[in-house]
Amino acid sequence: MTAETIDHSTLSRLVEAGSVDAVHVVGKTGGWSVVIRYGKAERPLAAQRSRQVRVFKRMDTLVSYLKDVGISRFDVDAADYAPGIASRPDRAAALRRTHKAAEYDKWFRKQVEEAIREADDPNAVWISAQEAEERMDKLRAELFAQLESGDKAS
Repeated sequence: MTAETIDHSTLSRLVEAGSVDAVHVVGKTGGWSVVIRYGKAERPLAAQRSRQVRVFKRMDTLVSYLKDVGISRFDVDAADYAPGIASRPDRAAALRRTHKAAEYDKWFRKQVEEAIREADDPNAVWISAQEAEERMDKLRAELFAQLESGDKAS
């Protein structure tokens, strides 16, 4: 069961209203989480997209974040902190997919630009759809004949 969390926007509004009673930084394997106490409630800070408890890998990043929000005093519980890499295989896989998609997009755009350049060339030779079909039919027949005779296409 996931604890109820608060997001960055809510935290900012609580700080502006002067409603934050305490901030507790908690060490865990691979990083640090933040628990905000306001009124009778105590909630961990959530990551913006996943809505899961946000884990800061580096303490200096966490301190900068809190200071930017307007929090300069907090306590730290490092009892369960263990340096390591917080597991984010979902992000690693997403990054690989993004890079792969970007490479494909780059290749595809280059192919389209080349095709447009060739089509705009005044020396381009255009053929009718019927002629293209006839050429493909002839090529297909030649390939089938090679396959039936056992010859390899060169």
